[in-house]
Amino acid sequence: SQYSAVDTNPLSVYIMQPIWNKIIKIVPLWIAPNLLTFSGFIMILVNYFLISFYDWDYTASGTSPGLVPTWVWLFSAFTTFCAYALDSIDGKHARRTQSSTPLGELFDHGLDSWATSIFVLSFFSVCSRDNGKTGVSVYTMYTYLSIVLFNFMCSHWEKYNTGVLFLPWGYDISQVVLIAAYLLTGAVGVEVWQKPFLFGYYITDALVILLIGFSLLLSFPQTLYNIHRAHLRKTLKNDSLYEGLLPLVSPLLLFLLLTVWVVLSPGNILAKQPRLFLWMVGVAFSNVSCKVIICQMTSTQPELFHWFLFPLALVVYAAISGLLGWMEEVVLALFTMLVTAAHVHYGVCVGRQLSEHLNIYIFSLKKRVQE
Repeated sequence: SQYSAVDTNPLSVYIMQPIWNKIIKIVPLWIAPNLLTFSGFIMILVNYFLISFYDWDYTASGTSPGLVPTWVWLFSAFTTFCAYALDSIDGKHARRTQSSTPLGELFDHGLDSWATSIFVLSFFSVCSRDNGKTGVSVYTMYTYLSIVLFNFMCSHWEKYNTGVLFLPWGYDISQVVLIAAYLLTGAVGVEVWQKPFLFGYYITDALVILLIGFSLLLSFPQTLYNIHRAHLRKTLKNDSLYEGLLPLVSPLLLFLLLTVWVVLSPGNILAKQPRLFLWMVGVAFSNVSCKVIICQMTSTQPELFHWFLFPLALVVYAAISGLLGWMEEVVLALFTMLVTAAHVHYGVCVGRQLSEHLNIYIFSLKKRVQE
């Protein structure tokens, strides 16, 4: 299927695109577009693990400001900008080198589906978790992450039904806000997040309200409107309502199971291990998303139940029934490792199959030699 995307965001069209068009000129023509995509993702990962090292349980910013060195915040701003730039120019570079392939599209969106959660998890270190005076509760973090991932899912569910990816406005805005937040933290220190700035509200409150407002009042209605318009024009890819809604079943069940675990956990798992739990949420979600992206690209039907749901349901049942007892954290750690390993394995396998099928290398513009 021919890739088509529509970007109507003024920030992107008038400010960012001209910047990317300048940056793209420095990229040598022999570099493979997937290498740009992957480099950006690696930078996000390095940044995430660096922040995790200084702030494993999201308390560093709230307890004793200065625990995370200033250079870490500035490095975060730098890596976020680089990842944003690389993610924005990879497609342009592919067209420039005449190397646009379905593998590139899948590679880009697949890594985006994972990067989305990692951006959010890194940002939580800036505002720190609730310590009674300032910060955000771990439940707010979970809700915030869920809304961002739900938004991501919606734009791909929309493409699954309409054949067009309407790029969400939130993407460019969130990247610019993230970079600004890191620069501000680097310049002023984390204290800036811990003082009310308007009518007794904190900056973090404003961001949460903005995010929820953007998703529920802008992105989601826009998605439904675009699908409705395609329905009126008779350009919908799926005839039945069942087929149209099918991709939403697994993500919704995934969130339902995770939320049940968060709310009913006897050991209060989210408060004990927020970083592990939220990382696991992001990875599981990314895998479910990738399946939908592949179905949307190949015009096939997604399976009703993603396989992650079965082990997750078992773990959640064992946890909330008290069967696991003190083992709950250990089981979470094991399950997180399983899900992460399975996701990486899946990505590698799909990448290799596609590169063989399309007769191209993933990270090189040279054609594969036919055996």
